Amino acid sequence: MLKFSTFISDMGKIRGALIWSFLLFAVGIGAGWLSTGPLEELLLGQIEGLRQVSQQLEQGGNVQWNFFLFIFFNNAIKSVLVIYAGVIFGILPIIFLIINGMVLGFVVHTTMNYGASFFDIVVKGLLPHGIIEIPVIIIACAFGLKFGGLVVRSLAQLGSDKRAMIGSRWKEFMNMTLTASFWVVILLLVAAVIESTLTYALVRG
Repeated sequence: MLKFSTFISDMGKIRGALIWSFLLFAVGIGAGWLSTGPLEELLLGQIEGLRQVSQQLEQGGNVQWNFFLFIFFNNAIKSVLVIYAGVIFGILPIIFLIINGMVLGFVVHTTMNYGASFFDIVVKGLLPHGIIEIPVIIIACAFGLKFGGLVVRSLAQLGSDKRAMIGSRWKEFMNMTLTASFWVVILLLVAAVIESTLTYALVRG
C-alpha cells in the first residue's frame, strides 16, 4: 500500500483536484505579486514572523541543523494536517493554497523591488528545494480537496440508492491518504535536507 508506484497511481485518481490545487496556488501567487493596501500589510506581517523565526534559528549552535528541523517538521505536519482537514468540505486546503501562493508571490516581487535578481531569488533561493517542496504541498492540498469532495458526495447520496457505495469509497480513499501522507513526509524530508544545505549555502554564498 505504501509503494511509491501506488502513490503515483493514486494521484491519477485525483487528477481534477490536482488541477484545482495548482490553479489556486497560481491565483495566490498572482494575488501576492499584485497585493496592495491591507493585503500587503497582512503579508508583511507573515514575512516578519518568518524573519523572526529565522533569527532565532540562527542563534543556536548548529544553524543548519536548526533550520532542517524547523523546515521539515513545519512543512510535514502542516501538509499531513491539510490532507485530513479537507474533511471540512475542502475549505482549509483552499485557504492554505491561496495563502502560501500569496506569500511566495509577495516575497519574490518585494525582493526583486529591493534590487535582487530573479536568478538569485528563484534559481538559487527557491528552485533547489522548491522543485520538490512546492509540488508536494500542492499534492497534499489536492488530497484535502478530494476529501472535501468525498464528504459532499457522501452527504448527497445518503438518501439515494447509491449509499451502499459510500463505505467502499471511504475505505479506498482513507487508504490513499495513508499512502499520500507517508510519501509527502518522505519527500518533504528530502526537500528539507536540500533547503538546509544546498539552498542555505547558495543564498549565503
